[in-house]
Amino acid sequence: MRAGLLQLSVGDRPADNVGPVREAVRAAVTGGAGFVLTPECTNCISADRKHQQQVLGLEDEDPVLAMLRDEAARARIWLLAGSVIVKTGDDSDPRFANRSVLIGPDGSVTTRYDKIHLFDVQVSETETYRESNGIRPGDRAVTAQTDFATLGLSVCYDIRFPHLYRDLAKAGAQVLTVPAAFSPVTGEAHWETLLRARAIETGCYVLAPAQTGEHPQTTGRKRATYGHALAVAPWGEVLADAGTAPGVIFADLDMAEVEKARARVPSLTHDRSYAAPETPA
Repeated sequence: MRAGLLQLSVGDRPADNVGPVREAVRAAVTGGAGFVLTPECTNCISADRKHQQQVLGLEDEDPVLAMLRDEAARARIWLLAGSVIVKTGDDSDPRFANRSVLIGPDGSVTTRYDKIHLFDVQVSETETYRESNGIRPGDRAVTAQTDFATLGLSVCYDIRFPHLYRDLAKAGAQVLTVPAAFSPVTGEAHWETLLRARAIETGCYVLAPAQTGEHPQTTGRKRATYGHALAVAPWGEVLADAGTAPGVIFADLDMAEVEKARARVPSLTHDRSYAAPETPA
């Protein structure tokens, strides 16, 4: 299976993002991809919560997701909407879901995963993020079965929590998806290292489509992301790196490579129980 990983620079209005995302998906299909992956926040990047409430809707109202479903059916491909930011309809918690959506070759939604770990950090004196102010966390790890592999779904900041990926691999995942909108500061320091580490630890392919560059904003503060969408092999080598320009990269997936890596270092079978360390007095 050939995977096509999109690198995008979307703005803060979903309707304006439909055309550019469609064009990128079609470029991936033209390049031979039977599995296309888009980044985190494919439908909208914005730090303005009031603006988000105005332009975002429920999952079945999102124009970008509707277009992606149409494109999957049109090309008969598997398509991962890396994540879309959507309302949940839960009056008790008005926050959005940061939701990864797997679409089958008939255009139907087969699997949903809501991002578990939220990016509440201060990466510098001038750069602070509080994702949990606007996003409610998911509470369930998710695998998905396709006709070419078992996928383990995750989103962006999840990559810093290795136990999640170990659980996904032990549940059968052969390909880990990590769509992201990584910050430039943390991306430069940690992005490639974290992705390669998760591949090495699990013997999985790691596919990480990404947002990049400065994002068009009609309101609120400016947003910029790191780019460098990556495809990593089960032994840890980088198969493709998108750099910082929008576009598409490709990786040919062979599940025999997963079995080969795990046979060489079968660490997924070597877990042992142990007593937790005591807290120092």
